[in-house]
Amino acid sequence: MKTTYNTEAFDRNVADYEAWYEDNPGIYASELGAIREHFNRLPESLRGIEIGLGTGRFAGPLGIREGVEPSPEMARKAVEQGIEVMDAMAENLPYADLQFDFVLFVTVCHLQSLKHAFLEANRVLKKNGFIIIGFLPSDRPIARAYQERRRFSTFYRDAVFYTPGHIEKLLEETGFKSLEFNQVLFGEADSIKEEQFPRPGFGEGSFVVVSAQKA
Repeated sequence: MKTTYNTEAFDRNVADYEAWYEDNPGIYASELGAIREHFNRLPESLRGIEIGLGTGRFAGPLGIREGVEPSPEMARKAVEQGIEVMDAMAENLPYADLQFDFVLFVTVCHLQSLKHAFLEANRVLKKNGFIIIGFLPSDRPIARAYQERRRFSTFYRDAVFYTPGHIEKLLEETGFKSLEFNQVLFGEADSIKEEQFPRPGFGEGSFVVVSAQKA
């Protein structure tokens, strides 16, 4: 498995990345709300990290103060928000075992090895810690649109999308249990102008969040 990641597209297009969130407030608020629903089930005052935190668009509002991001330019924006950022990849985390109460991933389509990333998350989690994953299911409209236009995409040219079933299977294989799903982003992306509220399960929404506990 490779241990480096080509961050050029992200380094050179931070402004476009940030502009997308400003131009799509309904989608952003909907995704953040679906993730927050899982956080609301956790005990308070927990220590956790976001893996692949980008510019801190999710870590900041969720109160996450540390994490990893391999793109130096993205990380610089996160640091400006007071987030401690380590230059590292999901598949090789720079933390000792049993350090955190939760680990958050927001989208996993850029990871080189989903299984290795989940194994690393398991390693750094404390006993009974939680993994929380947001992702775009490969069989729903938004991910399908990205796949159809991947040749023209700045950020999704090399992305790999997964079904909820695949994510579920890998989580169980890498030592997680008690999976809970919710979903949001109902309809085509262009039609989502206001915040939507999450529903349980998966199969309808184009953004799914799953939380699971370390077995």
